Amino acid sequence: MKKVKFIYNPFSGEGIVIKNLDTIIEKYQAKGYTIIPFRISTTQELADAFIDIDNSFHHILGAGGDGTINQIINLMKEKELDIPLAILPVGTANDFAKFIGMPSDIGEACDKILNGEIKEIDLGKANDRYFINVFSFGLFTDISQKTPTHLKNTLGKLAYYLNGLKEFPSFRKLDIKVTSDEFSYEGNALIFFTFNGRTAGNINISYKSEINDGLLDVIILKGENLRLALLSFFEFFKSEHLEKPKDIIHFKSEKFTVEYSDNTLTSDIDGEPGPTTPIHIACIKNGLKLIY
Repeated sequence: MKKVKFIYNPFSGEGIVIKNLDTIIEKYQAKGYTIIPFRISTTQELADAFIDIDNSFHHILGAGGDGTINQIINLMKEKELDIPLAILPVGTANDFAKFIGMPSDIGEACDKILNGEIKEIDLGKANDRYFINVFSFGLFTDISQKTPTHLKNTLGKLAYYLNGLKEFPSFRKLDIKVTSDEFSYEGNALIFFTFNGRTAGNINISYKSEINDGLLDVIILKGENLRLALLSFFEFFKSEHLEKPKDIIHFKSEKFTVEYSDNTLTSDIDGEPGPTTPIHIACIKNGLKLIY
């Protein structure tokens, strides 16, 4: 039987994975796989899940939110594991899993994985950290970190909208400098995104992004004029901001450097804390094998 390492976060979302453990094991066993589980906890390092993993495993099955999947990918790269990853969406937002069409029903998601194909997709890298979905800093990152999880679960993107309106007037603009072969910018920014995926907080922000083009999508809300910035902010929730770029910069790049004025500001990588300025960002073409 083929071996699969099953790394799951019992705290993600509302404990969905716990309620579906038997379904997951049943589905995998029926297809001839041996599940080897690792339960993520506060008392054991996630790196311990990788002690027995080598290239004899068919794939890793990660069950968690975007942050959990990010940690798994970074450990895979650290351990130089060249085996596929499959994602069960059991977190709060599950942005990347939704982008690749993973069903929210766990049984259906298992079926999609077990009948899926191994595909090579791009990864982003910010300094020494990999990301599968998005790197960001600025207002949206601040909103995401300040929005309670129970509101995200209950209200979805409306929670970000309401919290964003509250934070918008008081958020200080950043002075940033972006340098790349394709485009350079030096000026104000309220929000800065670099996408490999398309959504953040279930909001379809980078809807022109592709995960196999060898490029990352950069989106900057400048915020030089408060009225234009507010209009652009509203366009984010209608997925029209790239068609009506009132105060928005959008370009694609293979690699670039970004610096910002506040060196105490924490960036965000797939829901996990990211590096501080200066940040060298690159697209790693075909950087990950993914089953979907």
